[in-house]
Amino acid sequence: MDITIHTSVLPHDDPDASVSFYRDVLGFEVRQDVGSGTMRWITVGPANQPDTSILLAPPATDPGITDDERRTITEMMAKGTYGWILLATRDLDATFEKLQGDDVDIVQEPTTQPYGIRDCAVRDPAGNLVRIQELA
Repeated sequence: MDITIHTSVLPHDDPDASVSFYRDVLGFEVRQDVGSGTMRWITVGPANQPDTSILLAPPATDPGITDDERRTITEMMAKGTYGWILLATRDLDATFEKLQGDDVDIVQEPTTQPYGIRDCAVRDPAGNLVRIQELA
C-alpha cells in the first residue's frame, strides 16, 4: 500500500484569528479559504510540504450532531481539550522565542520529556493544543 497523510482537521471558532496564527505566527501558507463569516473552511500548511495540510473547520457543523454534543464540543474547545496537533522543528529554542514574541498562549516552555523528546506547547486561538518537538 502507498498511503500518505493528506489533511488533518482542527476546529476554529474565529477564522481570522486562526489564519493569523497559522500564517503569521507559524509561517504556514493559506492554501484555501472557503465559506463566509465564521463558517469558513481554511486549509493551511508548510510551504515545503505541499501534500500535507491542516483543515481549520468550524466545529459541530455536521447536521447529525445533537445540541448536547455541540455544547460538549464548545466546552471542550474552551478548555483546550478538543483538538491538538504535533509539529516539529530543527531549532526549538528559536521557534519558542518567536512564539513568545508573538504573544502566543504558552502552555509549556521547551522541556525534555521523560520519554526523550524535547518539546514545547502552545494553544492556538481556538484553544487547540499545538506541541512542537525538536527534530534530532
